Amino acid sequence: MRITIVGGGIAGLTTALSLHAAGFEPLVCEAARSIEAVGVGINLLPHAARELSELGLADELDAVALRPRRLNYYDRAGSPVWEETLGVDAGYRWPQYSVHRGRLHLLLLAAARERLGPDAFRTGQRFRRFEQSADGVRAHFLDRASGAPVVEESDLLVGSDGIDSAVRAQLHPHEGPSHWNGVHMWRGVAPYPHVLGGRSIAVAGGSPGAKFVAYPIEDPATEGGDALMNWVLEVRHDPSAAPLDRSNRRIAPAEALAGLAGWSLPWIDLPTLVGSSSAIFEYPMLDRDPLPRWSFGRVTLLGDAAHPMFPMGMNGGSQSVVDARVLAWCLAREHDPVAALRQYDELRRPTVNAIVLGNRELGPEEIIARAAEHGGPLPVDRAEAIARGYKELALATVAQVNSHPSWTVARDAADRAR
Repeated sequence: MRITIVGGGIAGLTTALSLHAAGFEPLVCEAARSIEAVGVGINLLPHAARELSELGLADELDAVALRPRRLNYYDRAGSPVWEETLGVDAGYRWPQYSVHRGRLHLLLLAAARERLGPDAFRTGQRFRRFEQSADGVRAHFLDRASGAPVVEESDLLVGSDGIDSAVRAQLHPHEGPSHWNGVHMWRGVAPYPHVLGGRSIAVAGGSPGAKFVAYPIEDPATEGGDALMNWVLEVRHDPSAAPLDRSNRRIAPAEALAGLAGWSLPWIDLPTLVGSSSAIFEYPMLDRDPLPRWSFGRVTLLGDAAHPMFPMGMNGGSQSVVDARVLAWCLAREHDPVAALRQYDELRRPTVNAIVLGNRELGPEEIIARAAEHGGPLPVDRAEAIARGYKELALATVAQVNSHPSWTVARDAADRAR
């Protein structure tokens, strides 16, 4: 079965690897002319680390990522309000990973090219539209190098082309633009010494537009040297003041320092961190309302194209990885590909729709907001209930992740499905 994937980001490449492992023939069409190691930090939670490990990528991940051991929540003055263990320290059979998004992207791209062959990943292909029949899908692209139209015919089409998905727009033509909550994220990476033991994710503040996040994504090259620190400052602006700027503009260090003026975090020197950053960029915090349906005949959505969410709980990229694995599992076990896409929709959409809505209510970072109202750290049982509730919502408790049957399918199962 030939499957065209629109979008060659983390979601699209994981989908290609998952489909190939299940015995299918994926083709990835990416709009960008080239793939480079750009971006900042991302976390892969244990439920995503499990899926990538079962794709045979555990050693590669350990070579480019760090394994954080603790999540620390603070108020704006840097006083602790909550902490919990992460990954294997929390009892998961798989770690959590903190990694530079660009390095993760290149890791997945290298694996896809090695396993699928170089012709299975095409760059500079801008998706235009699709048509489908009872027997297949015809996807139309524009080759950005030549300006020539390109048509790909396949059995299925998967839209993994991000929050501004053109595939989603064709499936849901009256949806409108993405939803902005008035918050911009100023994001940077900087050489900076390890803080808080070097394996902690620190989140201070808690309310959107009043939050600071920092965690390392690379260890020092030499003993006592600088690690590579990923950091995010959220700032709130009036959504009605001007049209939303989606250019990811560069933030001057002086502007970033002004935004940090009200912060006092004793475990990190914020002016030094900002001054050491190679570049600081602005990203609006966006999501979309949950959809009632992803799959239409032989076409479906996956990742941010299906469920873009606010970045509370570090769940967006991880849920995309799980999407990819579940899609391959459904296709391998079901003879009718249309029925398989419906099953994938039914298995994944209710869970991630609930996460989208949960993230609008702060996700696990509700602990920080409630501590501010309480005047200090919450009672342990109340904080644990918030943290546990969010994990249960995402099907990501230790018990759920460790005991869930594998989504891996043997190639002979896929052969029987075809």
